[in-house]
Amino acid sequence: MTVLTRVADLLADPTAAVLLDVRWALGDPRGRQQHLEGHLPGAVYVDLETELAAPGSAAEGRHPLPSVQSLQAAARPWGVSNGSRVVVYDAGPGLAAARAWWLLRWGGLADVTILDGGLAAWTAAGGPVERGEVVPEPGDVTLTGGCLPTLSIEEAAALPGGGGVLLDARAAERYRGEVEPVDPRPGHVPGALSAPTAGNVGPDGRFLPVAVLAERFAQLGVRPGTTVGVYCGSGVTAAHEVAALAEVGIDAALWPGSWSQWSADPERPAATGTDAP
Repeated sequence: MTVLTRVADLLADPTAAVLLDVRWALGDPRGRQQHLEGHLPGAVYVDLETELAAPGSAAEGRHPLPSVQSLQAAARPWGVSNGSRVVVYDAGPGLAAARAWWLLRWGGLADVTILDGGLAAWTAAGGPVERGEVVPEPGDVTLTGGCLPTLSIEEAAALPGGGGVLLDARAAERYRGEVEPVDPRPGHVPGALSAPTAGNVGPDGRFLPVAVLAERFAQLGVRPGTTVGVYCGSGVTAAHEVAALAEVGIDAALWPGSWSQWSADPERPAATGTDAP
């Protein structure tokens, strides 16, 4: 699976792909405004909260997967057609863009990649930016869904004790239960291992080399053939970890409900501290 597009490759032929700007951060509603102030030429703004997620609930988590029908209805106005090459990006390390990458791949679109380093890498390389809104010709993409694996809450709970590895992609202090800024309870799923998404990238916001990523995951007990699931707070940044695993040739399942779903159920135990691999 090809996961990344390098800035140099996109600079060589920027019109060969549908460009999607997925700037978003938890608690920061300025993504659209930032897009209007400067984006890759031709890039269409994608709203993560309304287009890449269904309405949140205690039962399903803060960012449930949208239905295939609603994702398709959103993707067509982005200019996405069957057979389109799509490149997604955000301000930098791809934590939000990975959600669009994962969803479109899950939906059945084959050629979707993340711009490695995002807008920061693009501008650092001298890439041009433009202002204002982009309204492309609508596409005709038909999505099917189910093309990437997911985990239910019960499957996630059973994974650590069933010979698999469940990775928690949140910041380590949230995993340990020291802080919890948004979800009902602190802690982590018993048996899950801490693997913060930030550890997938270097200081420049680009993904680490494949060999380095492979060693990182191997230290957590993840190797080719391992059954792997990933969660975060609400299934957004966990997609970045799925992308990093895909870079090293490991297929991982995403748990869309993640900790926001688990912690909302008082019957589910919450572990704190550290779990050694």
